[in-house]
Amino acid sequence: MKKILKWLLLLLILVGVVVTFFYLWKREQKEPVKYSVCVVERKDLEKTTIVTGKVEPRDEVAIKAQIQGIVDQIYKEAGQSVKSGEAIAKIKVVPDMQALSQAESRVRLAEYNLNNIRKIYERDSVLYERKVIAREEYESSNLKYIEAKEELKVSEDNLSIVKEGVTAAARESGNTIVRSSISGKILEIPVKVGNSVQSVGAFSEGTTIATVADMSDMLFVGKIDETDVGRLKEGMQMKLVIGALNEQTFSATLEYISPKGTESNGAMMFEIKGAAKIPDNAHVRAGYSANAEIVLQAVHDVLTLPEEAVHITPDSTYILLAKDTTAQQVEARQVVIGMSDGINIEIKEGVEEGDLVRGNEK
Repeated sequence: MKKILKWLLLLLILVGVVVTFFYLWKREQKEPVKYSVCVVERKDLEKTTIVTGKVEPRDEVAIKAQIQGIVDQIYKEAGQSVKSGEAIAKIKVVPDMQALSQAESRVRLAEYNLNNIRKIYERDSVLYERKVIAREEYESSNLKYIEAKEELKVSEDNLSIVKEGVTAAARESGNTIVRSSISGKILEIPVKVGNSVQSVGAFSEGTTIATVADMSDMLFVGKIDETDVGRLKEGMQMKLVIGALNEQTFSATLEYISPKGTESNGAMMFEIKGAAKIPDNAHVRAGYSANAEIVLQAVHDVLTLPEEAVHITPDSTYILLAKDTTAQQVEARQVVIGMSDGINIEIKEGVEEGDLVRGNEK
């Protein structure tokens, strides 16, 4: 019995030693590294940049008051269309009391003078008919009478201008009626009935009565970084994405690149403008935020690889050509690269379509 127990103990010890050595050997064995395998394919590559900005009308005009006074009537509302020359508002003049008093006094004097000269003219007319006075004296009296009537008319017009800002003859076309200078849509009417307004002058830019814009001619206005502005050229196509319209896209043509940049957060930014092609059924409002995608460089139908599969060193550019889909056996091969879109890169020389290339570790 003791002999059997002794052999069993030796057997257990032997099994433990074998298991230990097997475990240690297994731990030392490394699994082969797995790599991704890239296939050389023909693709179109585009290098693009995104410019943030907004959509605004090309022609936006602030309609100013031409006289000082109070807004008496407003004929239009924001959002309505207006034609060039159409009335938007009416301004009531608040006369200066000193100027009003002087104008009224001038009218009274003109009336007195006219009444006096009329009597003289009527008397000279009778005397001329009776051949008592000469023709020259009669004509002189007639001329004074005409001048007196004209002076009264001028005095009355001046009084009307002081009181109402316009003469009676020009009441419909005077400065009291604020009219649009262009055809378009009213974007804003910042004044209300009863507001005081200032006229345009040497020391005043005048009160804005309304802002009118031609919404059929829209521009994309944005700013681009100095690292990309050198690749832009007028006439390049842009794709506009307007978030407020459910990411609807429109086309645009670049037509302006600012010759001078402005510093923003430590970077030089250059303003660009593009003529947007907005269809008639799209309701685009002034000030909508938009992103413009501009293609800086493009190549078509070229051999490409993911950038991860291309190794670039100061001395060479190469790939690891795989023998099979496991990519365990590879061959280094020099290649000539071209344009990159940030994900894929053009391979000009060194590979053929369908070649397998080792990528990164999985």
